[in-house]
Amino acid sequence: MAQQKVKPLPTADVEAIFGAFAAANPEPKGELEYVNPFTLLVAVVLSAQATDAGVNKATRGLFQLADTPEKMVALGVDGIEQRIKTIGLFRNKAKNVFALSQQLIENFDSKVPEDREALESLPGVGRKTANVVLNIAFSQPTIAVDTHLFRVANRTGLAPGSNPLAVERGLLKVVPDQYLLHAHHWLILHGRYVCKARKPECWRCVIREWCRFEPKTPAPKGR
Repeated sequence: MAQQKVKPLPTADVEAIFGAFAAANPEPKGELEYVNPFTLLVAVVLSAQATDAGVNKATRGLFQLADTPEKMVALGVDGIEQRIKTIGLFRNKAKNVFALSQQLIENFDSKVPEDREALESLPGVGRKTANVVLNIAFSQPTIAVDTHLFRVANRTGLAPGSNPLAVERGLLKVVPDQYLLHAHHWLILHGRYVCKARKPECWRCVIREWCRFEPKTPAPKGR
């Protein structure tokens, strides 16, 4: 995850960046499809090393059959495998989904817990997954650092860091409170569609005037 080293941005620039994100997209949404906190948790577990579009394609049928831990356990590992086999690492993920469903039934009254420690006790659930669930399902101001967000935080100077945890902690320190709830969605979507890994589209970036990434990529001819 080597990134261009940049200096952190001043407070005024950080505020301007998130103000620009909020003006452009006041209510950003994640792209994983789900129907309740349980299906959100499953979708996020399945999304590791997979695209949201690929996960959505598989889970539409899965969630029609199993939208509760009890129904997921009833499918069994083989039944889950059959419905997610288009997703990378599907065998291991099926085992995790089955096991976490069992643990939700046995330890949490079939409800997705609202705290990080409990979530991270579930099979297949790490810090990033827990942050996504806490943010989307329970409106907690957490920041889930994926490869897109890691890249944006380092390129722009928002929160330079050598690893995802350092970036997460850096962002939690600098993002103004009024923007924390949506910060991770703005940054992930920005990295996915604008601040791309190989060819960032700086010419259409809403935060380019504050971003420290250089050189800025010019607009294609004719644009």
